This record gives sequence, structure tokens and C-alpha cells, in this order.
Amino acid sequence: MPILAIDPIAFRLLGWPVHWYGLLIGLGMVLSYLLVMREGRRKGLSEDYLSDAYFWTIILGLIGARAYYVLFRLDYYLAHPDQIIQIWHGGGAIYGAILLGTATIIYVARRYQQDLILTLDVAAPGIMLAQAIGRWGNFVNQEAYGPETSRAFLEGLHLPAWLIDQMQIQGHYYQPTFLYESLWNLLGLTLILILRRQKGLVKRGELAAGYFVWYGLGRFFIEGLRTDSLYLGPLRISQGVSAVMVVLGLAWIIIRRRAGHSVAYSDFQLEKR
Repeated sequence: MPILAIDPIAFRLLGWPVHWYGLLIGLGMVLSYLLVMREGRRKGLSEDYLSDAYFWTIILGLIGARAYYVLFRLDYYLAHPDQIIQIWHGGGAIYGAILLGTATIIYVARRYQQDLILTLDVAAPGIMLAQAIGRWGNFVNQEAYGPETSRAFLEGLHLPAWLIDQMQIQGHYYQPTFLYESLWNLLGLTLILILRRQKGLVKRGELAAGYFVWYGLGRFFIEGLRTDSLYLGPLRISQGVSAVMVVLGLAWIIIRRRAGHSVAYSDFQLEKR
């Protein structure tokens, strides 16, 4: 029996359950917002624009994540339509959030006549931070885990006992793929924060492209371990999307460099209006 079983409900507010999943997603959003706003102001982006872009990206990103998840489990949700909006139990696909969130940023940037490429560069580390924190909601819900393993294997990773205990599900231990992805995102976040400060090293647009490459590459291999993948026939959908992300990110970097887009991110600064 596990030493510690984490209750998915953190507390109750006026009788309503407040879930750890929602709290962690919310924490990721708040910290991501602060990170994006700080860098956006430094680069000269309008605060009103950034706030509106962030608000609508979060709202539509959440809708996209849930819609993507429901779409590929449509038979189940057609039989249980009341569960479609029950996002506090988990069940969201990050790629749905990325797709609809990116479309939202493009629309809002054009509406405000703001620099789209700079916006995407500024947003990239914020997205990674939010994803890294949000994955811990999967930990509490005991979802998004990998294949069955042994306690000895988990102890060999030098994981704390409380984490190992939570990875015991119905009498079996599983690999913490949520942790692998969270750490991968934190490493990517660290790299972006370092690279964007290096004089002349990274060009405009390459932080956003780098996010696509970094996250897509890590997710491709981590997805291969997961036991809850969404499938299209025999193919894991997220692995396919990950491969496309890597190709698009690399193509963006190569094409823009060959076309002579040589303005460095560190040197680019908008004139404040």
C-alpha cells in the first residue's frame, strides 16, 4: 500500500471542491503571465495588447485542449455528454491548446497591429513554464503515466518516496512520464532564458521555432512511453504532431536564415507607442 495517497481535491470552498489539477494549471498560467508580461514590456509590446492576447489565448487554449481530447474519444463522450465539460477531472490535450492558442495569438496580433514574430518569441518561455507546472496536475490525478515498472526502478532514479508512492496505481508501479516531460520543459525554459540574453546569437523568430523543435522532440519520445495515448488507427496522434512540430520549427529557422533575416532577438526593440 502507498505511504501517501494524494487527494485530488485540495480543499472545499463554500461546499464546492477545488481540485489540485485546476490549482496547478492556474498557478502555471499566473507565473507564465508574469514572465510574458515582463519580457513583453522590456521589448516594447503594448501591455493592453499582451493582456488581451494572454486572456484570449488561455480561454481558447483550454477549449482547444478539451475539444482535441474529446474529438479523439468521441464515442465515449457521445455516450456520456455530461462529462464533456468536466475538465477538473483531467482530460486535455496540449496540442489542442497549442493549435487554437497559436491561432488566437495570430488573430489578436493582427487586430492590434502588433509584431507577431516578437509576440511568439516572448510567449515561448511562458508556454514552457505553464506546461512544466501543469504536468503536476497529471501527477495528482494519477494519469499521463508510462509503462509498468518496479519500485526498485523508481528508487534507482532517486525520486522522493512521496512521488514513488503516488506512482503506485491499483497495486502496480508506473513510470512517471509526467515528470519526464515537466523536467524536459524546465530544461527547455532554462535554455531559452539563457539564449535570448546572448548578444546576436538567436535571431527573431527562433525562440518560438526553438520551442516547437524542443517540445516536439521531447514529446515524441515521451509519448512512446505513455499508456494513454490518443490513436488514429495504429499511430499515436501526438507522436505525429510532434514530428510535424520539429520539422516546422527547423524549416522556419533554416528558411529565414537563408532568406537573410539576420536581426538578432537581443538587438530587436520596438519603439513604444
